[in-house]
Amino acid sequence: MLICSLKRTGFVNNLNKVIMSRLNKKFHQLTTEDRKAFIPFIMAGFPNIIYSNKLLNKLPTLGADIIEIGMPFTDPMADGKIIQDAGHASLEAGFKFESLYQMIEDFRKHDQDTPIILMGYYNPIHKFGSENFVKKIKNLGVDGLIVVDLPPEEDSELCVYCLNNDVHFIRLLTPTSDNERLPALLKNSSGFLYYVSVAGVTGTKVPVKQIVSSEIERIKGYTDLPVCVGFGIKSPEDAKAISLAADGVVVGSAIIEKIQKGGTERDVSEFISSLSKSVHLN
Repeated sequence: MLICSLKRTGFVNNLNKVIMSRLNKKFHQLTTEDRKAFIPFIMAGFPNIIYSNKLLNKLPTLGADIIEIGMPFTDPMADGKIIQDAGHASLEAGFKFESLYQMIEDFRKHDQDTPIILMGYYNPIHKFGSENFVKKIKNLGVDGLIVVDLPPEEDSELCVYCLNNDVHFIRLLTPTSDNERLPALLKNSSGFLYYVSVAGVTGTKVPVKQIVSSEIERIKGYTDLPVCVGFGIKSPEDAKAISLAADGVVVGSAIIEKIQKGGTERDVSEFISSLSKSVHLN
């Protein structure tokens, strides 16, 4: 079963050998330990470069299994006000993609084990050049990419370069992703699936555990990929409830909001740690 699962979730090279990526190793470790993945989201450059660099470096010690880094964009249509404001604040503070690259390079100097996922929009990637961007982030030590505004029908624009460079292309699934749509969404997906637990934008509404659980069960009927859940998870209690059904829990808006409201570094760290403990202590 493990071999089958790895063939469906990992990369296969020209010799048809499974490549155990950092992300696959992490989920294998978590499965062996009977734990769920805690995936905190931070916005690159928010509230400033120094702060976000420091927080990124601290996240593994606070219980992060996988780290998701948001790439600021001027028109983040899938994000709620909290994440939008954070991205705009980062850009206004002078964020450039070179800052993101330096963040990751510095992180990899002392952490070669924690997977990093980048999340953002296609426009800035297109401007950089899709193939060049994927090669760049691969060389820096990025493990996966989530691009919220690029459907599977546009895989030739970016996804193929991820496949060719062993960077996981992670799809978003929503409550409207019905069984007819799932095959297209699952094609070329790897690493894990990101299930959006509520319809709408990030940080809004509250996911209903029973509905999320049944949706995960439905999705797993089509794939062996881990299913992680995000959007609308605001508290350790929310995180714990969702972790009972999901393979991983993504928390972003609640962390960003804590920073926006003036929480001290200690306050933010304690909040992130409480989320991690809620996910892990099931």
